[in-house]
Amino acid sequence: MTADVPPRTTARATDRPGDTSPFALGLLLRRAHWHAAAVMGEALRPLGIELRHFAVLIVLVDRGPTVQRDLAAETGSDKAGIMRIVDDLESKGLAVRKPVPGDRRARAVEITPRGIELFDAAHVLAAPLSERLVAELAPGDAEQLVDLLTRFVYPADGKA
Repeated sequence: MTADVPPRTTARATDRPGDTSPFALGLLLRRAHWHAAAVMGEALRPLGIELRHFAVLIVLVDRGPTVQRDLAAETGSDKAGIMRIVDDLESKGLAVRKPVPGDRRARAVEITPRGIELFDAAHVLAAPLSERLVAELAPGDAEQLVDLLTRFVYPADGKA
């Protein structure tokens, strides 16, 4: 071992149960996301959309008409990706682009009545699948998990 390399003092990331590396939480959250996204994708499949489409619909329902730049920021998408998603939503009649008063170049994306119907239908289809997500947890654990993740993502000090 050379003098430039510090001695190994922590476990190496393994991405397996019991991982004690500094990456363990992030790796576990990544796996949890993959699992949840796969299950929720099942609910959306019969409706002809994917989770990336639904993420945009969530923002539109919550915020109302939103410019594509803000949609990209809210969904973690890039400029080209959000354009494809909005194109898909428009072609399905779930959203429309409208001019933004005072800005000739900007377009706000707005959910359509058909988009709201699909949004509501997705929640109905997702209910039994969401129960499957937490089927291995003890009573009260799902609520505790939601509470912990909410505090993790939205800390009280506002520094996420």
